[in-house]
Amino acid sequence: MAQSSESGAYSRRAIEARRMEAASSRGPAPANLADILERVLDNGLVIAGDIRINLLDIELLTIKVRLLVASVDKAKEMGIDWWEHDPTLSRARSRKLSSKRTRKLTAGNDRRTRRVEVLETAGEEVRR
Repeated sequence: MAQSSESGAYSRRAIEARRMEAASSRGPAPANLADILERVLDNGLVIAGDIRINLLDIELLTIKVRLLVASVDKAKEMGIDWWEHDPTLSRARSRKLSSKRTRKLTAGNDRRTRRVEVLETAGEEVRR
């Protein structure tokens, strides 16, 4: 190895090169859980299967399983965004639906109150 002010850096580079060479001769390094999870979320993973239970050629039960594992960004890329429209999962939409329902109930209550007032007024006039 060369003796210079960069000898420490050179030797580190040489050691790293030897490590890379050794790793490539052994084959790919085993992936850890974080690597696998990152790949699945980046690319998405689809698992599909059907379970059928038949008795004497009579289909008793069919279960279709479809599972998609992906990041939110990847799902949106694929056009899947049902969680944005589900009121139990989307607070803003839930509040909007809740306030809309409250206005509807209040309007109905106001109509009934006016009707009771009209009937009470009519009843008082009949009693006179």
